[in-house]
Amino acid sequence: MQFMTTDLYDAHEGQVNVATPLLQRYGGRARFSGQIATVKLFEDNTLVREVLGTPGEGKVLVVDGGGSLRCALMGDQIAELAVKNGWEGVVIWGCIRDSVAIAALDLGVRALATNPKKSVKRGEGQQGLAVRFVDVDFTPGHWLYADEDGVLVSPTRIA
Repeated sequence: MQFMTTDLYDAHEGQVNVATPLLQRYGGRARFSGQIATVKLFEDNTLVREVLGTPGEGKVLVVDGGGSLRCALMGDQIAELAVKNGWEGVVIWGCIRDSVAIAALDLGVRALATNPKKSVKRGEGQQGLAVRFVDVDFTPGHWLYADEDGVLVSPTRIA
């Protein structure tokens, strides 16, 4: 992947949104991009597993976990599933676990923090909604670009 968010921002200033830098980098891939798919849930990762178990076709799953720090919404098994199914990355407004194993995977991962506690499994959540966190609207079909300098969102493909 040959883009830099700084260059993309400079070339498309006013057309891209920049995420407030609250998300930490955990995946083995520092730089990733793709069309956005979304899920919204709270402390229940059933839908995360379900969606990442489908063909990702180079997309990025954005998970609005309500910012909860009380449990993890993705661990190494779900992250491995994402890699197997061709997802470029996962951005989580919440926590992950198994961070050492996830760091070894060819997957872009951003999340608030780590927590060893697993989530509940109630099968709750919604898919395909526009969600908002870190001062950015994440709309399905828009494009996300992430690298060492941050996360950008654009309504169209820019790189």
